[in-house]
Amino acid sequence: MEYSKLISISGMTGLFEVVGSKTDGAIVRSLEDKTTKFVSSRIHNFSHLESIEIFTIRENVNLVEIFQAMDKSTEKLPSEKDPKAVTAYFKKVYADMDFERVYASDMKKMVKWFGILKEHKVEFKLTETEEEEGTIEEKA
Repeated sequence: MEYSKLISISGMTGLFEVVGSKTDGAIVRSLEDKTTKFVSSRIHNFSHLESIEIFTIRENVNLVEIFQAMDKSTEKLPSEKDPKAVTAYFKKVYADMDFERVYASDMKKMVKWFGILKEHKVEFKLTETEEEEGTIEEKA
């Protein structure tokens, strides 16, 4: 399973893998219960995990950077039901996060999603675009 194929869907809990797409929506598979269904883009908004950015005290960072920091951390993952513990966890794991603009509900989602991704052994990395690859080759 590739990180680049994972999405969050508004109004639905959990994470989903894009199996196929249509002009009016997508066919998705839930990572939690493995059910496959069609979800209409007229009713729901889709957010690719690769496109989600998190506010920091410097420049915004991609969600994958937060997941990588969580993966490297030795801190115990808190229960997503305890907002104070979740906030304290992120202050230790990713202290540069802008805690005034990142809501507790967002941090709880990150903890839940991280748990799901670890359970499915998803590698936390962004897909490289052709432009980036071309730039690297030109420098060599």
